[in-house]
Amino acid sequence: MESFRFLYAILAFSVYSTSLFVSLMIVYVTWTEESLHEPMYIFICGLAFNVMFGSSAYLPKLLIDLFSKNSTISLSGCLLQAYLIQSHAAAETFTFAAIVYDRYLAVAHPLRYPTLMTNLTSQKLLLAIWVVVLTGVCGVVLLTARLTFCGVDINNVYCETMSLLQLSCGDISGNNIYGLMWTAFILSTSMLVIIYCYIRTIAVCLKLPGEASQKAAQTLVTHVIAFSIFMVGTLFITFRYRLSRISLSTVAHVVISMSGMSTSIAVNPLIYGIRTTALRIRIARNLQNVFSNSK
Repeated sequence: MESFRFLYAILAFSVYSTSLFVSLMIVYVTWTEESLHEPMYIFICGLAFNVMFGSSAYLPKLLIDLFSKNSTISLSGCLLQAYLIQSHAAAETFTFAAIVYDRYLAVAHPLRYPTLMTNLTSQKLLLAIWVVVLTGVCGVVLLTARLTFCGVDINNVYCETMSLLQLSCGDISGNNIYGLMWTAFILSTSMLVIIYCYIRTIAVCLKLPGEASQKAAQTLVTHVIAFSIFMVGTLFITFRYRLSRISLSTVAHVVISMSGMSTSIAVNPLIYGIRTTALRIRIARNLQNVFSNSK
């Protein structure tokens, strides 16, 4: 990336600053506006926090590398970055599942919803997600840390365990087994919840009167768009490891990994911030107050 490092630095800074600003605004208005103290906004707040967590795991380091013309990282730093990035991806998947489950309860069981999903319940669910994720990814990283590496060059601008496994000259069967089991657990649990809730929510929406059906469908469409962008980005990153028999250039590896990682981080906060009416109105009101007070 050295040839166009200033262009890449501007793009990376734009993505990071935009996602950080919008995510912070979502967290701020959810925290300060009492009317937003509801499970749906708590889950969206959790999603915004995860975006800040994931983007901060690699974009600041990338910016430093581009400006300093440095492209190295210590093994411990690489393992830490892998732990943070892969925790972000797993937490994002589970949080999307929690959001669609919350919306299913709100649409399918409106009278029982206040007791089925309270603010405390949503907070406990987010906490449980992070405990499971941090524990599960810890196993992936620890198994990688025990390996012996025979190379130092990874075809990526950030670290994740699959890149390190390509450099290992020892037995990685344990890593592959644990990695497959962990990935299967994430996908099977989250996708089963998401698909089931999609089907049930759509079935309920078809029976609702016009305005209520439109409101419920709008929330579902927002989730579908955001989740699809995230999954496409994740598949982009995973897909390049399935091309081991095809010679990919370093540029191709960088483009695939960067586009896959950065798209959802940049776009999803905007989707929820703009398409969620209550958040959009309050964010606009807060920004208007800031600008009016500065004059």
